[in-house]
Amino acid sequence: MNEKKRNRLWRWLRRIGALAIGCFLGVYVLGCCVFSGPEYEGPASEHFDGEHFQNLAPTPPKRFAAFWQWTFTRTPGEWREWVESEPGPKPPERVGEGELRVTFVNHATALIQVDGLNFLTDPQWSERASPVSWAGPKRVRAPGIRFEDLPPLDAVLVSHNHYDHLDIETLRRISEERPAPIFVGLGVSALLEEEEIPGGRDFDWWDSVEISHTVRVHFVPAQHFSARGLCDRNTTLWGGYVIESPHGAIYFAGDTGWGPHFAMIAERFPRLRLALLPIGAYLPRWFMAPVHIDPVEAVRAHQTLGTLRSMGIHFGTFRLADDAELDPLKELAVAQEEAGVTEDEFWVLGFGEGRDVPPLPKEAEATETAPPAPAQAPAKAVPAK
Repeated sequence: MNEKKRNRLWRWLRRIGALAIGCFLGVYVLGCCVFSGPEYEGPASEHFDGEHFQNLAPTPPKRFAAFWQWTFTRTPGEWREWVESEPGPKPPERVGEGELRVTFVNHATALIQVDGLNFLTDPQWSERASPVSWAGPKRVRAPGIRFEDLPPLDAVLVSHNHYDHLDIETLRRISEERPAPIFVGLGVSALLEEEEIPGGRDFDWWDSVEISHTVRVHFVPAQHFSARGLCDRNTTLWGGYVIESPHGAIYFAGDTGWGPHFAMIAERFPRLRLALLPIGAYLPRWFMAPVHIDPVEAVRAHQTLGTLRSMGIHFGTFRLADDAELDPLKELAVAQEEAGVTEDEFWVLGFGEGRDVPPLPKEAEATETAPPAPAQAPAKAVPAK
């Protein structure tokens, strides 16, 4: 190759390189400026350094680099493009005092009906779990319950701000058709306010609010992270919820990896009646383990919590990791058999299926005690401005 051709080749390579860098910077700026959500501003605490929140157990650094490593080396399992299914039956309007019913809608969305109150977790009725309508994880099945079949809601429980758990379009529809308070972690109500969705209320870990004279909702720790874009990682708080009733407590884990919070929740709420635990989006373990439990850990969590019943969530709706569509169910069955946990103790409900949860044994309900006071008095729940 003569010098003239070499110079021409280098010019083209420089142009291609400049174009690639420009595209990367453009995507990065877009991800920071457009998709990133508002950041929490408040006093530092044991899990907030003044700028970023952190888990009770440390998570590995350089998660961004690990994400790109996973992206270019991943081997995703098999999923069907679409699963045709009929919606489940319309849930009851309410359940009676002492009764508990749970309906699995899809992903982390469940309707919890207890003592005459209705709670909806991480509502997701959109086609994609994404900031845009034309790209991102697309659902493979319709929601198990039609939105119009939902009963009136008393509270919406949002675990964190990831798109598969906090869906703006669904929350906007709820505010218009099923208005209810929307409970979120610290800083997330600012996003709802920005989107003109009323009713957002921020909670720190261990904050609680009274829903009725007998039922309280507590925001509890999880092992996870938050982000809407590329520049707002861990600037709002994530967590799970415990609905405390005289007839037993209900734990919704949201999204979580393994951590000390399971034992802490078991100590504060010594006899849980129901736990909703994620079982999907767990492969590869080298990348997902810090933030997503697998089916084996879900069974371990069931045992650690000492709950009467558990049910699996966070599977079979969106392709989010490398586990195949049916892997969570297969691995859960194996984990249950090895741990001696029966199908009657750890449920997998069909999409749209509702089930009544048995009452606590009389002796357990009679000896139920109030959770011990935290080391520091929790801050009061702060209503949205």
